[in-house]
Parts: sequence; C-alpha cells; structure tokens
Amino acid sequence: MFFEELTFTHQVLLLIAGSSSFILWFYYFYFFTGFKKLQSAKKEVFNQPVSVIIAARNERDNLEKNLPHIFSQKYPKFEVVVINDGSFDGTKGLLEDLSKRFDNLKIVRVELEERYQRGKKFALTMGIKAAKYEHFLFTDADCIPATEHWLSSMVSYFSEKELILGIAPLKVRNTPLGSVINYETFHTAVQYTGYANRGLPYMGVGRNLAYSKDLFFTNKGFASHQHLLSGDDDLFVQHAATKTNVAMNVDKESFMVSAAPSKLSEWIKQKTRHLSTAKEYKTSRKALLGLYSLAQILFYFVIILCFILHPEYWIYTAIFLGSKWLIQWIVMFIPAMILDYKKVAFALPYYDMLYTVYLILFAFIKPFLKPKTWN
Repeated sequence: MFFEELTFTHQVLLLIAGSSSFILWFYYFYFFTGFKKLQSAKKEVFNQPVSVIIAARNERDNLEKNLPHIFSQKYPKFEVVVINDGSFDGTKGLLEDLSKRFDNLKIVRVELEERYQRGKKFALTMGIKAAKYEHFLFTDADCIPATEHWLSSMVSYFSEKELILGIAPLKVRNTPLGSVINYETFHTAVQYTGYANRGLPYMGVGRNLAYSKDLFFTNKGFASHQHLLSGDDDLFVQHAATKTNVAMNVDKESFMVSAAPSKLSEWIKQKTRHLSTAKEYKTSRKALLGLYSLAQILFYFVIILCFILHPEYWIYTAIFLGSKWLIQWIVMFIPAMILDYKKVAFALPYYDMLYTVYLILFAFIKPFLKPKTWN
C-alpha cells in the first residue's frame, strides 16, 4: 500500500537499495561470522624449529628498532633469516653487528645489480633457500610483534595445516585518513579471514604469514607470478591455498603491528601497488569481491539520490539505512572486538561511509592499474 503511493522513480530506487541490502546482508552473515569459533579453536602443541624470514631493503633504522623484538620471542628454537636486498643505507654493517649478539641470525645478501633485475620475490626465494628449517614465518622490517608469543602462536597451527593467515593491524593517526586506513585494514582482515573460513581463501598479508617449505616448493614458489612486482603474499596464497590446508589465526598474541602511511599520497601508492595484483585473482574470487563492492557503492548512491529527489519520503530511505547499519553492526561488532578494533565496533556508520568513499575512489583508479612487471 505504502509502496504504491511512491513515484515510479522512487520505487525503482528503493528496489535497488533493497537488492543491494540483501546482497550485503548475505555477505555479512555468510562470510563475516564465525570469528568466535576461530578465536576459541584449540591449538596443538608445535615446537619444531622455525625460520623467521624478513626481506629488507634500506631498512636499517627499522631493523635496529624491531629485530630485538623478534629475537626475544618465547620459542624453543628458531632462526631469523634477514635478506639484505641490495641496501645501501648501512644495513650491512648493522646486520654484521647484530650477528655478534644473536647467533641465530642468518644474513643473506642480494647484491644491488641482482636486486634491480629481480625484486622482492627473488630476495624472498634466496632467503627461503638459505633457511635451514622446514617451516617459515614471514614478516617485514617495519613490523613489531604484539607480544613475545607471536611466533609460538602463529606456528601452533602447523600441527595440522600448511599455510597460516595472520592478522597485521596498522597503527594509525587520529585523522580522517587514519580512520579510512583503520577501517580498510580491519575490513580486509575480516574478508580474507572470513573467505578462508568458508573454504575460499584468496589472500594473506606478507607482514604476518606462515607456510611450510614443502608447500612452497610443491607449488614452484613464485614462478607463476615471478614477473610481477607484487603478490608474494596474496598471489602465493591464491596459488597454494586449498579448502583444507589453511588456518586462520585471530589470537591477539599472534598479531604483527606496523605504522600506517601518514600521507595520502603514500597510502594511495601503497594501495595501488596492492590492488594491481587483483587482476590476477581467480575469476570466482574477483566476482565475489566485485559484487560486494558494487552493492556497497550502489546502496549509498541510491540512498543519497532518494534523499535528494524525494526528501518527503525520508522515512523509507532512513529505514533502509538504519537496517543496514544495525545488521552490519550486529555482525561486525564481534570480529571488531576480537581483532582489537574497538573504535570500529563503536562507530561503525562513520567508518562504513568513509569506506564507501574509499571504494569509489579506487573504483575510478583500478581500471588504469596494471601489474608492474620486471623486464
């Protein structure tokens, strides 16, 4: 009855808003639930030796500040393999000094001319070949473990799985840009963890990722995407992950923290580099991710259009908007608390609107992105 009183244009707009809402609700309830079960998952005891692998290029200051946190991990036996990836900032001297303090530090050198020809994947491959243990844990030079049990927590799943997806929060500033980065990082973590939990793994983050030596060499390492600059984390997961060989670690003790970009230009550069590999994703993953983003953009576009064209019917559009936020909040509150994003949990509508601006911005940029390759 009430629907028939509306203009045809408003009916169409509300139908689009409703369709977008149902698509989003499906994603919320299907992919973004189950985090309590992941949190309470029983971990098996794993105490085999582990190789922590870090590729570093001109990261002297970060290595000096952060490596001691790696060496102070409470774990029976591990080595730290640092690949000096053609650095010219004093990294070589620092690593040599650190090797006198830490006998479990292994230094791998990639000469400058090799570095310019090959890139990070070549450096990581050199580190993997030099590692003496059968299980690898990867991070970056600018990262700090959240706790001294990061290593033991991350590798605990190796008793049953070959590939472990960790969480890597970013420290952000209290600015609008910081808010966008904060929510986008949280949302990405919820997505790749939730998808993997449903048997559809599609990415991990190189700041906190673990897999076995056998998995790496069985899948021929980075060979299928060696020509691309990026993708040592997400494209490898795309290639090597299955429904049964992946574990998702949401334990706060396993988090690996790093600072977020402080400038908009730095963040856009970082995101365009990450998004450039998305074209290489499996078709099914691209379709799922694309439909979700499209529904999010369409929903807000139609809601705003309804308010502009038919302000007298504000109650209908307000109901759609309120329903989306309520359902999203009910679902996302739990993963936000588990992943330690309390600000997101209590200010979700604000972050959700900013996230939509992010999606629109990169929707215009993404068609022009091409994966950067090595000659």
